[in-house]
Amino acid sequence: MDLPDDTPVYVISIAAQLSGLHPQTLRTYDRLGLVSPGRATGRGRRYSMRDIVQLREIQRLSQEEGINLAGIQKILELQRANDDLAHELLALRRLVDELGTELESTRAVAARLAQRRPDAPSTGAELVPIRQTGVILWRQRDH
Repeated sequence: MDLPDDTPVYVISIAAQLSGLHPQTLRTYDRLGLVSPGRATGRGRRYSMRDIVQLREIQRLSQEEGINLAGIQKILELQRANDDLAHELLALRRLVDELGTELESTRAVAARLAQRRPDAPSTGAELVPIRQTGVILWRQRDH
């Protein structure tokens, strides 16, 4: 059975072994919000492989880099915020691409309509202008 990395399946004793940490350390990290494992019906903690990787990274930052837990918490918050912004940026780029495609389609329709009227512009682009609102429109085609 192949489970996703974020499936909470490991009890605290197994998660402690896999991460190389003491179970009490895992409880402390949970209380501080550094790692938030899932909960079983009886409220027991269940850790995912992603949680275990994060526990190892917390340990590395603490032991090898000498960063205190407050600093690690801030690093993790910034990483999550960065991930959220990267996802939002990707969604916005997709939306810009969709709107660009829609605009091109609308202009093509306008051009066909313009050809039916002898006094209308020939390209149709003038019938469907892009309104500039002071915002720089940026579109990257190589993504």
